[in-house]
Amino acid sequence: MTLLLALPLGRAGSGCLWALPIECTGATQIVNGNDTLFIFNGPIDIRSKWGEVDWYNIETGEVETNIETQYNLDEGGYYIKKGSMTSAPFYVFHYTEPEIQSLTVVPDCDATILLLEGDTKPFRYVRPDQTAVSCARACSINYNALAWDTEAWADSAVQVESILQSRYSLPAMYGATPITLCYDAAIRSAFNLDSACFEIVLTEDMVQAVKHELTSLATTRGEEGEKTNERNRPTSQKLIAGNTYSGPLEVAFYSNPTPAAQFYSWSIYKSTDRIVTRSDKDIRYSFLEPGTYRVVCYVSNDYCTSDSTEMSVTVAESYLAVPNVFTPNGDGKNDEFRVAYRSLREFHIWVYNRWGKLIYESTDPARGWDGTINGKPAAVGAYFYVIRALGTDAPKNAAYIGLKATYTKMKLNGDKAINGVYQLSGDINLLR
Repeated sequence: MTLLLALPLGRAGSGCLWALPIECTGATQIVNGNDTLFIFNGPIDIRSKWGEVDWYNIETGEVETNIETQYNLDEGGYYIKKGSMTSAPFYVFHYTEPEIQSLTVVPDCDATILLLEGDTKPFRYVRPDQTAVSCARACSINYNALAWDTEAWADSAVQVESILQSRYSLPAMYGATPITLCYDAAIRSAFNLDSACFEIVLTEDMVQAVKHELTSLATTRGEEGEKTNERNRPTSQKLIAGNTYSGPLEVAFYSNPTPAAQFYSWSIYKSTDRIVTRSDKDIRYSFLEPGTYRVVCYVSNDYCTSDSTEMSVTVAESYLAVPNVFTPNGDGKNDEFRVAYRSLREFHIWVYNRWGKLIYESTDPARGWDGTINGKPAAVGAYFYVIRALGTDAPKNAAYIGLKATYTKMKLNGDKAINGVYQLSGDINLLR
């Protein structure tokens, strides 16, 4: 079936297509492939640009001879001749309403079906080669579709241009909406007729299709741009694809379903192993061990299941490095003795003076010694530190080896054979 294209020509006095040597009054035109159709809603007046010509009806033969103007032609196809000149055929129709009884909607998981009951009355005619042709009427279908707008679902107006027929397959609709079908808009506008439309409402209890958008918010540590000694720390709540983050990384995941959703399914994979399953609408999870994870979600109801969506999360291996000098002179550069670290789950540092007295202790790797003792500047020189730390990649039963938290000149590098286990000691030089 050929799509009907209405040409925006006016009413009385309008000219016909340039290829035809005729002028028409009180008509509008539509094109069906290479055929020109004239639609009238009153008296028919077609005038030949060649003057007096012979008028021929395609189905019955000659109509009249040596006539310039024709009135009240019967519906059907025509052409004109003058000597050796023969025009292309054209087709004449009085405008009549289609006989439509009802419009119904049948929702489904993958489509929304509209059923139109009645006679759509296409324009039917016969070409010179006696081929029977049917030209469908134009129509438009309007409804609101739920579309994801960055943070929420919102109505988005949709207009579908089509032809008047008994069945339409529209995209699945995820929310309640009125559906309006209007036909012959260009023709009716040319004749100053009111628009002709049918409306049906897809109610919330009729909706079956479901969809969702997976989003996440990470728990941050510090503000964006703030100086820190933690590498790859999460400073933005929005996880950025391709980034690697220092652990532990705590993330809230949101399914953001459309209204018809009833059931939720979450899976978290590390490599190919599924390590978590949940059935809540939204979930929260702490990624402790280094590696790349896939978070997969889909939603469903008694009728339909959404396509699954997924998100990738990468947690870095642990890291710990200790400087050998710091300069607490207030210039904003290297003013504290801080370790550089990433993905630690346990940390303890002790700092001693040259006589073995404990002068600083902390369990927070993000903090550092500011070079003071009891609020007063410490003397320039060498101090001794001892550090115990476990990374998120350390074995769960990891234990420290033979090091007491007391001053000792023994230099320790930890057990290099065990990932994520740090036992370090050494000198830190305070300069001003």
